[in-house]
Amino acid sequence: MTSAVIVDAVRTASGRGKPGGALSGVHPVDLSAHVLRSVLERNGLESRQIDDVLWGTVSQVGDQSTNIARGAVLTAGFDETVPATTIDRQCGSSQQAAHFAAQGVIAGAYDIVIAGGVESMSRVPLGAAAAGGTPHSPGLRARYPEGLVGQGISAELIAAKWGFDREQLDTFAAESHRRAAQAMDDARFESSLLPVTVTDAEGDVHAHVRDETVRASTTVEGLSGLRPSFFDEAMAARYPQIPWAITPGNSSPLTDGASAVLIMSEERAAQLGLTPRARFHSFAVVGDDPLYMLTGPIPATHRILERSGLSFGDLDAYEVNEAFASVPLAWAAEFDADPERLNPWGGAIALGHALGSSGTRLLGTMLTYLEETGGRYGLQTMCEGGGMANATIIERL
Repeated sequence: MTSAVIVDAVRTASGRGKPGGALSGVHPVDLSAHVLRSVLERNGLESRQIDDVLWGTVSQVGDQSTNIARGAVLTAGFDETVPATTIDRQCGSSQQAAHFAAQGVIAGAYDIVIAGGVESMSRVPLGAAAAGGTPHSPGLRARYPEGLVGQGISAELIAAKWGFDREQLDTFAAESHRRAAQAMDDARFESSLLPVTVTDAEGDVHAHVRDETVRASTTVEGLSGLRPSFFDEAMAARYPQIPWAITPGNSSPLTDGASAVLIMSEERAAQLGLTPRARFHSFAVVGDDPLYMLTGPIPATHRILERSGLSFGDLDAYEVNEAFASVPLAWAAEFDADPERLNPWGGAIALGHALGSSGTRLLGTMLTYLEETGGRYGLQTMCEGGGMANATIIERL
């Protein structure tokens, strides 16, 4: 069977996803194009050699509408014969793009693919895609007459179900910032970071190369003063068990960013003289309870372990997206996971969660960590809106 391998992984540094954030002045098409051009340049490829570009983006309206992937390919100067498509599996969109790319290589449909994603939450605010309408149709409401809830309430329900209190959530969040800040100081991300030319508020032009969302000074004491983000009297009456412990400090911030991985067959890499860094070992995608919504990584991990033939102890690292602190904590409790292997260089609470980009950002971070530590297998899993999750296992080569 043909193996699908990762040859390169790149990303921009994160920007705060609000007006005035470091990347807020860069159109997401241009940000994506910068990443795509860089993939070619770093690997000595011509655009005609790329069979397809699969690009994750969640809010596909406004600046991110009309198949942003194709706009990015053309803006990057790729040959007009190179196709591209945009994928929405919510927060796992670019992880799903990587799955589709690797599965296409394994099936023999592709030789070389770029998979990645972008989100400019400063320019296309969260929820913009539903403006003027509702995704909750009469048919969906008929199936769930009590109503579904937003992700913040789901995170609160998870904290209640697993018994996490405010101090546990804030402790996890502070540690995410500590690890990310240490990784930045140790230049752990340097090999994959792409400088982006930006103009700051003073009109100065410079290269943006450091994650803007990391706060090295974060402490549990400082986080404890933040108010709950999602308190709602109606929800409090409906779900009296909710602890109201989810705050801006133990949630991922609104973020701008883009990332990508270069995927090809092992044979094609050898022909081109390129060195594969990792092999895709196993894939899984699941649906889960849409009320709890963010618990999908748990069944996704069970499924991928069953399919892979590996045991949990075989995993040298696990990247579990930190949409909210309660999500990786619940996952870790389910598998009795080693906390030192869980998001060892920090997670989305610190590094940011540029929705459509996060999947391949996590994948690249995990790959670099395995290379730095000599680990063999890494697991990545993402919770996704609507109650879904992807899981990926890679093997370092």
